[in-house]
Amino acid sequence: MAWIEFSVALVAFYLAHLLPARLPALRARRGFHAAYGLVSLALLVWVIVAAGRAPFMPLWDQAGWMRWLVNLAMPLAILLICLAIGAVNPLSFGGRSQGFDPARPGLAGVVRHPLLWALLIWAGAHALVNGDMAHVILFGGFALYAVIGMWAIDARKARDWGRGMWVTRASGTSNLPFRGNWRGYRPPVIRLVLALLVWAVLWHLHGPVIGVSPQP
Repeated sequence: MAWIEFSVALVAFYLAHLLPARLPALRARRGFHAAYGLVSLALLVWVIVAAGRAPFMPLWDQAGWMRWLVNLAMPLAILLICLAIGAVNPLSFGGRSQGFDPARPGLAGVVRHPLLWALLIWAGAHALVNGDMAHVILFGGFALYAVIGMWAIDARKARDWGRGMWVTRASGTSNLPFRGNWRGYRPPVIRLVLALLVWAVLWHLHGPVIGVSPQP
C-alpha cells in the first residue's frame, strides 16, 4: 500500500503542474495563483511524506561529503528562488513582463529559468544524499522535470510569441548559468537578506518537520 500511495501522490503532483500550462483560461482566473500555490505545496508535502513511508530499498550508502554538498547547494537554490519570484523575466514562470529589456535582462542574464534551476539543484543534491529507491525516484523525477521544463517553456514561448520575437527577447540569456548578459546585474540587497533568513529557518526546521537533521 505504501508504494501505491507514493505512486498516486507522485502522479497527482505532476498532473497538477502539467494541466495549468495546457489550460490558459484557468490561469487567468482571479485567485488562481494563490490557490495553485497552496495546492502545489500540499501535494509536495504529501509526495515527500509518501516517499518516506515507502519500503526502504537501498541503492548506495550515504557518505559524509554528500551531506556537505547538500548544505552548500541549498543556500544557492534558496537564493535563486528569492531572486526569481516577481523579478522582471517574461522568459520563464514566476517573472514579470513589464520593464524587461533584452539588452539588460537582469536575473535572466544570469540564467533564463532560475526557479527551475533552483528545483534542479535541490532535487539533484537530495537524490544524491538519499540513496534509496523511493527517494531517488522522487528527487530524480524532480530533477528531470526541471530540465524538461526549461525546454518546454522555451518551446511554448517561441510558439506563442513567434520564433523571431523569442530569439530577440532571449538573446541576452541562456539556459546555462553565466552564459548570458549578466555582468550588469546587481541583486537587490533585501532579497539577499530574505534568502539568508529563509535558509536559516528551513535549516532549523528540517529536523523537526522532515525528521532528518541537515547537519553534516
